[in-house]
Amino acid sequence: MQNHLIVLSGFFIAVILSRVIIPRILIISLRKRLFDAPDVRKVHKKPVSRLGGVSFFPAILFTLTLVTGFCVIRDFGNTLADTIDHWTQMLFLCSGLTLLFIVGIADDLIGVRYRQKFLVQIIVSAMLPLSGLYLNDFYGLFGIHEIPSCIGIPLTMLLTVFITNAVNLIDGIDGLASGLSMVALLAFGVLAVMDVRWMSALLSFTTMGVLLPFFYYNVFGNADRGRKIFMGDTGSLTLGYILSFLTVQYTMNTYEEGINYEGAMLISFSVLLVPCLDVIRVVLGRVRRGKDPFMPDKTHIHHKFLALGFTPRRAMISILCISFLFCVCNVVLVSCLNNTVLFLCDVVVWTLMNLYISRLISRRNSSEV
Repeated sequence: MQNHLIVLSGFFIAVILSRVIIPRILIISLRKRLFDAPDVRKVHKKPVSRLGGVSFFPAILFTLTLVTGFCVIRDFGNTLADTIDHWTQMLFLCSGLTLLFIVGIADDLIGVRYRQKFLVQIIVSAMLPLSGLYLNDFYGLFGIHEIPSCIGIPLTMLLTVFITNAVNLIDGIDGLASGLSMVALLAFGVLAVMDVRWMSALLSFTTMGVLLPFFYYNVFGNADRGRKIFMGDTGSLTLGYILSFLTVQYTMNTYEEGINYEGAMLISFSVLLVPCLDVIRVVLGRVRRGKDPFMPDKTHIHHKFLALGFTPRRAMISILCISFLFCVCNVVLVSCLNNTVLFLCDVVVWTLMNLYISRLISRRNSSEV
C-alpha cells in the first residue's frame, strides 16, 4: 500500500506542476511571439505556441527527484529501486533526456538540421546499453530466443531512435501523440505495478500526470485566446525516449523471480504498434513512389482519417481506440497464440485496415469529382 501511495503522489505532483507551468509558457509565447505558423501541410489554421513540451522534462525530473528524496529520508528508498542497476538506469535516462531537451528547445525556437538531431538521438540511444539495458531475448518471436550483446546493443540503439522518431512523426493532430503516449504509459505503469517495479511505475505515472494538463490545453484550448499549445519537438522527443526506455526495460530478460517474461516482447510493443507500424508504412510508401523517405507529406494515418471527412478530434479518438484495441487484444491473446503468429496477425490487420481506408478515400474523391 505504501508503494502505491508513492506512485500516486508522483502522479498528482506532476499534474499540479504541469498545470502551473503550461499557462506561464502560453504567456511567454504570446509576449515573445513564439508561435508555430500554419502552412499547407499543417492542420491548424491559426498561430499556436509549440513550446508545451518544454514543461515535460523539468516537471518529470522535479517530481522523480522530490519523491525519491522523500523516500530516502523516510528510509524506504529501497521500495522504489532495490538494486543499484535500477538507480543506474534512471541516471542514464535523465542524461539522455537532458540532451534531447536541449536539442528540442533549439529546434522549436530556431530550427535544427535533421542530421544534427539524428546524431544526438544516436548518442542518447547509447545511454540505454550503458545503463545495462538492451534487448537480450526475443522470447521465440520469429523463432529467436536469447541473443548476444553484440547484436542486442546495436538493435536496442536502432529501436530507441526508431520509437523516438515514430512518436515525433505521429504528432500531427491535436491530442494524438499525447493520447497515444498516455495509453502506452498507462499500460507500462500497470505492468510495472504487477511486476513490483516501483521506479518504473513512478516514471510511467509521473509522465502521464505531466501529459494530462497538456492534453487539455492541446485539445480543448482556444487558439483565438492564446490558450492552445503544441508539444513541439521538445515534447515528442522526450516522450519517445521515455517510451523507448520503458519498452526495452520491460522487454529485457533479467531473470528476476516472480516475473513472467513470456510474451514480454509483444506486450511491450503492442502499446506502440500504431505509431511504429504507421512510420514503416509511410516510409515504404515514399520509397515505392521514388520520394525522399524523410521528407514530410500527408500520408500518415491521421491524414487518412482527415481525408475521410473526420474532424481532427474524431480522428484522434478513433486512432486512440485502435491503439487501445491492439494493446488489449495482444495482452489477452499472448497466452493463447504463438508470439510470431500474433505479431503477423497484428501486421495483417493493420495492413488490411489501411487498404480499406485508402479504398474509402478513393471512393469519396471519385464521388466528389
